[in-house]
Amino acid sequence: MTSATSLFLPVEADLALLTDNLKNLVGARHKILYAAAEHLFGAGGKRIRPAIVLLLARATQPDQGITSRHRRLAEITEMIHTASLVHDDVVDESSTRRGVDTVHSRFGNKVAVLAGDFLFAQSSWYLANLDDLEVVKLLSRVIMDLAEGEIRQGLKHFDTTLTIEAYLEKSYYKTATLIANSAKAVGVLSEVSDHTAENLYQFGRSLGLAYQVVDDILDFTGSEEVLGKPAGSDLLSGNLTAPALYAMEEVPYLKTLIEREFSGPEDFEQAIELINSSRGIERSRVLAKTHARHAVECLSNLPQSASRQALEDISDYVLRRLK
Repeated sequence: MTSATSLFLPVEADLALLTDNLKNLVGARHKILYAAAEHLFGAGGKRIRPAIVLLLARATQPDQGITSRHRRLAEITEMIHTASLVHDDVVDESSTRRGVDTVHSRFGNKVAVLAGDFLFAQSSWYLANLDDLEVVKLLSRVIMDLAEGEIRQGLKHFDTTLTIEAYLEKSYYKTATLIANSAKAVGVLSEVSDHTAENLYQFGRSLGLAYQVVDDILDFTGSEEVLGKPAGSDLLSGNLTAPALYAMEEVPYLKTLIEREFSGPEDFEQAIELINSSRGIERSRVLAKTHARHAVECLSNLPQSASRQALEDISDYVLRRLK
């Protein structure tokens, strides 16, 4: 299967520069934060979000190349994403993420919270210095949405009245908002038409939703080695995702198991079996495919280029993670 990083060849050098810049932007004045930044940005993450920003920058102005403002937007996007992960790991008490020690497990909760706060503050500072009010509004909205998504998820644990529509809305706040709004911000900086800018937003929104649905499927079908956490972790914590929501429509008894929070000795194992034997995962695959296809359609008015092709391939890659 094609790896994510191999899809980024048109911006490979740009991503290497971004990683170096991030370490310097975050930790130059603070030794402990620099150590945290080294850990965060040297961990070999996929860098999907800044890669999308850089690819869109090249795709929207293929004859001009990436500007310094586009590069800074990519850095801001990764700062915001990383800050949210640092805080999420503290809230979830996660010791590892994708097999790598989390910041709080290595440096302690205090440093982790401060590092996350500092990243949000730094991203806001560099965002303001782009000196574009519309871009400031778009990315500021993201920071609000991320908090909204965490709150919504926390309030809906073991809530069997959650609908697919509410699940997708929460998934937008937690995952898709950053990709959607940073994609539209690229369009603003590239001075594309309002119609094209809206298409870029819809591309990011659909791609982000497809990515989240696939992640939620993998929580049931992936191995602990691949996931970096035990399979079914979301369900066990009461976070109901597409496979469970669809399965509950077929198997009402699953609601009973969830509502009593798997208090019986075999409840959780039985719930997993019920989900796997239902059409929940199959229907979730269809949902992910629908959003991924829509993402590709939203790129149709961009000129053909290696960068546009890479963006289309990323949409396909999101689905291929399930194979």
